[in-house]
Order: sequence, then structure tokens, then C-alpha cells
Amino acid sequence: MTGTQLIPTERALALIGGEPSDANLRRYLHGIPGVDAVGLEQRAAALGTRSVKTTSKAWALDTIIKLIDLTTLEGADTPGKVRSLVAKALTPDAGDPSCPRVAAVCVYGDMVPYAVAALGAAHGDPDKGGVSVAAVATAFPSGRASRSIKLEDTADAVRAGADEIDMVIDRGAFLSGRYGLVYDEIVAVKEACKRPDGSYAHLKVILETGELNTYDNVRRASWLAILAGADFIKTSTGKVAPAATLPVTLLMLEVVRDWYRLTGEKIGVKPAGGIRSSKDAIKYVVTVAETVGEEWLTPHLFRFGASSLLNDVLLQRQKMASGHYSGADYVTID
Repeated sequence: MTGTQLIPTERALALIGGEPSDANLRRYLHGIPGVDAVGLEQRAAALGTRSVKTTSKAWALDTIIKLIDLTTLEGADTPGKVRSLVAKALTPDAGDPSCPRVAAVCVYGDMVPYAVAALGAAHGDPDKGGVSVAAVATAFPSGRASRSIKLEDTADAVRAGADEIDMVIDRGAFLSGRYGLVYDEIVAVKEACKRPDGSYAHLKVILETGELNTYDNVRRASWLAILAGADFIKTSTGKVAPAATLPVTLLMLEVVRDWYRLTGEKIGVKPAGGIRSSKDAIKYVVTVAETVGEEWLTPHLFRFGASSLLNDVLLQRQKMASGHYSGADYVTID
């Protein structure tokens, strides 16, 4: 077993047996066993049928809220919309003070200062009330920009106070077998996440699985991102269909499980896009618990990238408390 004291790049070099060239990475990644697509989809379907009721459902709903990256990623975003998003992140249900806060707000890089200011103004202390600020970067969602622009995009968001960076990989490079380019870019973006005090913003690497075409490619891209130093692997930008699916998320969870067994290091997983109902989100909670264990059900290791999911979860919580469904006007519009 490789020692966990090694930094990711050193560990990667040891695992792939040389420099991260296209040839070495191809040999390593293509040496990983192929995915049994039928078996994967059957297991995901079986996990999706598990029922969660009463007190377990209440726990699951609160857990989902704690794992949400409350997101707005639209060209029409404004400082006012970001401030409203922060208010909802801090107090999801104004009528129920027991309702937990979400994990983070996720915005474009130029909106980071407004999110940071709103969180600071709400609490007047540096911990921002336990809610992190995540910024998408590296020419999100396409990733089509020069490396220098991607790195400045990342560094600018970190300077503005982003706690987390969600980057996109170059899918064109990956699909054409230029694994070394993808690897080097992740390493460079990770370095751009470095703060003046020497700490790093957490790096989530978006694979855009809907463009990777095969489960084998999803598995290889997951391994490549982790080898390059990803703190999280993320399914999607939410701008491409299909976005998150249960089989793909299960596959990515299996990769982080295997990485943990190999190195002792825990990597996070973030399904994003298309998860809109609490019923669907509970399927993901069950899948996490059954694949990597309940210890992964923490914001440090699992997130939902979502904008509309929170409202449905809040309505379900209110139903459990009151015995009847509230109207949609009982929750704020994102």
C-alpha cells in the first residue's frame, strides 16, 4: 500500500510507474478492469428501490439538506440573487429553526465576493455560519479556454474568498486519449487553488459524464482526476444531458472506495444536475451508505449539486411535521 503521507502527485507517479505521459497514463487507465454495464445498472436499480420511512426518512431529509450545494449558475445572475441564495442557505425554512443549513452556495467566480460578503454580514465572523462558498471555474461549463485563462479564473475566485473550486476537465482531450494534458491541467488548477497561507481551496473536478459516452470512460476519468489531486469527483455541470444518474454515481463511488482501500485517502463525490426530488435524492443517500459507508454522508465527502432539490425536501419535512403537504408558496423561490 502506498503511504498516505505522499502528496497526490508523488502517489500518482508511484502508481502509474513513471511520469504522467499519455503512454504511461494510457497503460495504467486501460489496465483497470472494464465496467460490467448490466451488473452496474442492476445494482443501481436495486438500491433505488430501497424504502426509507418514518424516523429514518426524517434523518435522510435533514442529511440531504446538509449535503446540498445550493446553486445558481445563470447568465442573468445578479448580486441580489446571490444574496437571496445565501439567505436561503443560512435559513432554508424560516418557519422551522431546527432545519439544518446547506453545505455551500455555488456561483460563478465574479459572484464570489457577493456571496462572501453576504455570509460575513449575516454572522460577522470568519466561519460564515458553516456555509462554504464554491465557485465554478476553468471556463465552465465548456472548458474551452487557454490554460492561462483557466488558471487565472481559478486564482481570482480563490483570492475573492472561494472555499471550493469546481473545475471542468477538457473532455475533448480526454476522449482523444491526451490523458497527460488532462492530468497536467488538473495539477495546475490544484496549485492555483493555493491560498497565501499555504492552504488550498478544495478542488472538485467535473467529468461531464454525459459527454464521456461509456462507463469505462467514466471510470478512467474518475481515476485520472484522483491521481491528479482532486478532492472531489463531480458528475456534471448541469448544462449537458444526461447529467447525474444513479448508475454513474454508483460507479464513481466504487472508484473512491477502491482508492481508499489502495491509499487510505478519502475522496468526495458530487452528483450534479437533474436531482430535483427528495425521493430521488434518498436513492443517492442509500447508494452512498451501501457502497462506501455512512461515514461518507458528510459535506466533506458527498454533495448534491442542486438548485430546485432543496424546496422539495423542505416540503417533505413540513409534511412529516404537520401531516399534510404545504403549498409551493411555503418555501422561497430560488
